[in-house]
Amino acid sequence: MSTMTTLPTRLIGSRSVAAIGLGGMPMSIEGRPDEARSIATIHAALDAGITLIDTADSYHLLAGEVGHNERLIARALETYEGDTSGVLVATKGGHLRPGDGSWTQDGSARHLIESAEASRVALGVESIDLYQFHRPDPRVSFAESVGALNHLLDEGVIRMAGLSNVDVDQIEQAMELTDGRIVSVQNQFSPSFRSSLPELQRCAELGLAFLPYSPLGGITNAAGLGSSNAAFQRIADDRGVSPQQVALAWELSIAPVVIPIPGASRPETIRDSAAAALLQLTEEEQAALSA
Repeated sequence: MSTMTTLPTRLIGSRSVAAIGLGGMPMSIEGRPDEARSIATIHAALDAGITLIDTADSYHLLAGEVGHNERLIARALETYEGDTSGVLVATKGGHLRPGDGSWTQDGSARHLIESAEASRVALGVESIDLYQFHRPDPRVSFAESVGALNHLLDEGVIRMAGLSNVDVDQIEQAMELTDGRIVSVQNQFSPSFRSSLPELQRCAELGLAFLPYSPLGGITNAAGLGSSNAAFQRIADDRGVSPQQVALAWELSIAPVVIPIPGASRPETIRDSAAAALLQLTEEEQAALSA
């Protein structure tokens, strides 16, 4: 029987999850590991206390394997020896991968509704915990795409709805179109990519969970840290932890709605990331990292 660590928690809507999540993308796209290592990585995340796993139907490599990562996560949860009843699996729709390495988009209501139904099957659930519109499609009105989220909520296909890769105006618009039923925003944010700070701050004001993806940008290779990120290495050395842990702890310190979702494809990396939820930075350290 696996023993799960207990981590500090934060809210996505009415659901409480560990303050650090797991991003599933690296386990299904280019350079992905074999399935056994991926399953071991997800099990290690659960053992470490992680209760949020983020995926998408487009996290796959070949054209004919849409939902690869969703099915992988479902198998990992099914084979885990511990209690998974508190695990929230968030998925996304609206991106496509034709199989040539590119990413395309379809934000039409029809596509999103069909994709959510397919994701429900891939995940093996009656209702998806959190469904996120993956990226606004310039060829489709944003209102149409958000309307699909309303439909999915009303039909019970999804329990909660979120947005990804959006700006502040789109957050405001979606909140209005859904009568306040959006619960989360997932944008890129990291030490080397801070341009989503306005969206993070607006989420904090609205009480929406902010899920930074690629949260270790600029930190992944410690030897390659730029001068602007040197503080992360210095504080990591002072604390005897990895710079990745410092980066995640810094993001957690910005606002209580932040829940980073670092990607992983090895058990040891997600264990290290999970430990960031327990790392308390001083005000002086936070200021140095935010500079």
